[in-house]
Amino acid sequence: MTARRLVLVPRLLPSLRPYRPEWLTSDISAGLAIAAVGIPSAIAYPAIAGLPPETGIYASIGSVVGYALLGPSRRLIVGPDAATMAVLAAVMATVLQQMPGLSQAELVDAASILSVCVGLICFAASALKLGKIASLLSRPILAGFFIGVAISIIVGQIGRVTGVTIESDGLLRPLAELARKAGAVHWPSLLLALTMFAILQIVRVRPVGIPGPVIVVLLAGVLSAAFDFEAMGIRIVGNLPTGLPSLSFPFHAGLPLADLVLGAAAVFVVSFGSGIITARSFAERTRETVDPNAELRGFGAANIVSAMLGGFAVTSSDSRTAVNLAVGGKTQVAGLTAGFVLAVAMAFFASYLRVLPIPALGAILISAALSVIDLEGLRQIWRISRVEFGFALISMAGAISFGVLKGVVVAIVATFVYVILKEMHPKVVLLGRIPGRTGFYKLHRSAEIRQIPGLVICFIQGDLLFLNTEHVEARLREIISEQAADARWLIIDASAMAQVDSTALSMLEGLRRDLDARGIRMGLNEVQSGVALLLERCGIADAIGGEMIFDDLDDALAAFEAAAPGAADTSADPPRT
Repeated sequence: MTARRLVLVPRLLPSLRPYRPEWLTSDISAGLAIAAVGIPSAIAYPAIAGLPPETGIYASIGSVVGYALLGPSRRLIVGPDAATMAVLAAVMATVLQQMPGLSQAELVDAASILSVCVGLICFAASALKLGKIASLLSRPILAGFFIGVAISIIVGQIGRVTGVTIESDGLLRPLAELARKAGAVHWPSLLLALTMFAILQIVRVRPVGIPGPVIVVLLAGVLSAAFDFEAMGIRIVGNLPTGLPSLSFPFHAGLPLADLVLGAAAVFVVSFGSGIITARSFAERTRETVDPNAELRGFGAANIVSAMLGGFAVTSSDSRTAVNLAVGGKTQVAGLTAGFVLAVAMAFFASYLRVLPIPALGAILISAALSVIDLEGLRQIWRISRVEFGFALISMAGAISFGVLKGVVVAIVATFVYVILKEMHPKVVLLGRIPGRTGFYKLHRSAEIRQIPGLVICFIQGDLLFLNTEHVEARLREIISEQAADARWLIIDASAMAQVDSTALSMLEGLRRDLDARGIRMGLNEVQSGVALLLERCGIADAIGGEMIFDDLDDALAAFEAAAPGAADTSADPPRT
C-alpha cells in the first residue's frame, strides 16, 4: 500500500486546525458583533425575493455552520448577500409566472431547492478544478452589473417605504405606477423610512462605534412598540416562528426543477463571482492566500446546510467579514458563535422582532444597495480603459433593462465579447537593437532603437488563433511591404504565443511560401513546446527548416550575420513603422 491515498471526503473544520485556546475570547466577541450586524440584513434581505423574514435567520445560521465544516478561510463570514438575493428574486419570479398559485411555504421550498442546486454546482466545480470560473465576469463587468442590481433593489423597495402596492416590474414602470398612485402614499411610513435612511447615512459618514443597521433596528423596534406603529397603518414584520426548523432535505415534486437548475446556474455565477472577490479583498488585508477550488467546497456546504434549515442561497458577506476582522476574530468559531446567537434570538426573542416596521427594513435595503454602487471604481475604469467602461455600462444596462436574471446572461455575453475583441487584435511590433547595448527592444519605444538592415523581427504579443489570424497576417504583410528592398529574413518571435490552431498554421505556411517566392526566408524564435509539436505535426517545421527555428534572438542574429556577413551594421537608419 502506497503512502499516498485518495481522499474521498474533504477534511472537516479545516479552518480550525490548529486552534489555540487564547483565540476563544476574540472569536466569541467577534461572533457577538457579527450577529448584531447580521440580524438586520437577515430579516431585511428575504423581502427582496418575497420570502418570509425568518428564512434570512435560517440562512445566516446554516451558512456559517456549513462553511465552518469545509470552508478554508479562517475569517471569511458567509451569509445573505444583496446581489445574490436579487438574482434569486428573479428566479423566484420565473417560478411564480409558471405556477402562480404557489403558497409562501412552497416558495420557501423552491428557494431551498435552488440553494441545494447552487451547493451541488459548487461541489461539482470544485471537483473539476473550475475555481478559475470566478474570472468569468471581469471586474468592470461585475461593477456595472452590481450597479444595475443595486438600482433594481432600490426600485423594489418603493412599495415597502411608501405603503403603496406596486405591481409593475422593471425600472420605469414602478416609478410611473407610483406617480399614478401618489394619493395612496402612506406618509407615516415614508417619513419613518426617510428618517431611518438619514440615520444610516449619518452613521456611515460619522461612525459612532455601532453599525447603522443595528441602530436602526433597535430604534425602529422601540418606536414601533412604544407608539403602536401597526395601529397607525405602518406595516410590521409580524409573527415569526420561534425556534429553528428541523434539519431536512428540501424536495417538492410539483416545482419546475429544470427552471430551478438553470436559475441555480445564474445564482452560482453571480454569488461565486462576488464571493471570491470579497474573499480576495479581505485576504489581501490579512496576507492570506485564496484557493478558489477550496472556497467552492466551503460555499457549497454553506448553501446546502442553509437549505436544510429552510434558508436560501448565500455567499461571502463583506459587511460581516469586515466586522469579524475589526473585532479581532481569529477562526470560524466567530461565525459559529454568531450562528448560535441568532438561534437563541429565534428561540427566545422572536416576539420582539415581530414589531419591526417594514419601512425601516426597506431603508436598510436601500442603504445596502447604495453601498454596492462603486462610482469611484467606475471612474477608475474610465481612466484606465474607455472600452472596459463601455462594457461596464452594457452590463449595468442589461441588469436594469432586462431584469437581473437576464442581466446575468448579458454580463456573461459582454465578458466573452470583450475577451474576443481583445484576442482579435494582438499587437505585432518590430524589434531592434540599441547600438552598444545587448538585447532586443520594441522599435516604437525609442528613437535610439535601430532595426538591423535586412533582418525583420516581429513580436506577436499573444496567441495565434482563428479569430485573429487575418489581423496578424495583414499586419505581417504590411510590415514586409514597408521594409527596405534588401530585407532577406523575417523572424517571428513566438515567445508570447502559447496557442496556435489549424487556421493559424495554414496562414503561416501560406506566408512562408509567399516570402520564399520573394527571396525572403521566414524563421521562428522561442517556440513553446506545445506550439512546436503542432508545427512538427503539420510539416511546417520541416518546411521552415531546423536551422531557421531559434531558441533566442541572439542565436537568430548570429545565424543571420553568418549567412550574410556585414548585414548586422546598425549604423544606418532604415525606414521605421
